[in-house]
Amino acid sequence: MQAEEPDAQPLPEDPPPEAGEEEEPLDFADLPLPTVADLRAALDWAFQGEEAPAEFLERCAAHAHYVQVANRRMNLTAIVEPREIAAKHYLDSWRTTRLLPLLGRSVLDVGSGAGYPGMPLALAEPQARVVMIDSVKKKADFIAESIQALGVTNAFAEGGRAEEHLVRHRYDLVVFRAVSSVRENVRLLRKVRHSFRDLIMMKGPSWSREVRAAERETERLGFRLDTVWEHKLPGELGDRAVLVYRAPGGR
Repeated sequence: MQAEEPDAQPLPEDPPPEAGEEEEPLDFADLPLPTVADLRAALDWAFQGEEAPAEFLERCAAHAHYVQVANRRMNLTAIVEPREIAAKHYLDSWRTTRLLPLLGRSVLDVGSGAGYPGMPLALAEPQARVVMIDSVKKKADFIAESIQALGVTNAFAEGGRAEEHLVRHRYDLVVFRAVSSVRENVRLLRKVRHSFRDLIMMKGPSWSREVRAAERETERLGFRLDTVWEHKLPGELGDRAVLVYRAPGGR
């Protein structure tokens, strides 16, 4: 077996939060809290032409409302306008499931935060097993609470670091959304890259620059870019791309 080339400089790790330390909540005092009906109407707008089941949209609206209520007391998401919530959190995730069939597969959502994209993925495919992990304890606790409150039986929450979790567990897919660059993501997983089959990164319009900047690192670590799928969100809310890298663990 060929020895792994040593890293010249390890990635710095975020320091753990101090005991009892709380982030300042984002100030949404002047904004009305969207109702479940508001969120469902926004989802209907965002999902025009997607043929998404009504039950899925209803459960997404319930989850979105649960997140927004909690968002008044902790920092979960800066996206608070109903149509932005519908398109950026739920439509983006739904379209990823159209590219990547999840039936019977295990998924690890890294740095899940409020439960994105893990919760929409779990709602879209009840026969997938979706684990959402976050290193911030209060966010991992919130994910666990939302799973229980909404009765999502195929979703699970974990607190801790993904690179440590993957030492003990194997997955079909590892998903990053809005978590650092391509290069930094593959470096984060360099020691556990045989613990999963595919690495999925949900990106914005600068994805090609990130891919080029990461070429040397991905090649050295054995990741192969297999698929890039670009799509546009409605209402000029931006361009998105789904990157699929085949990991050494999938070969």
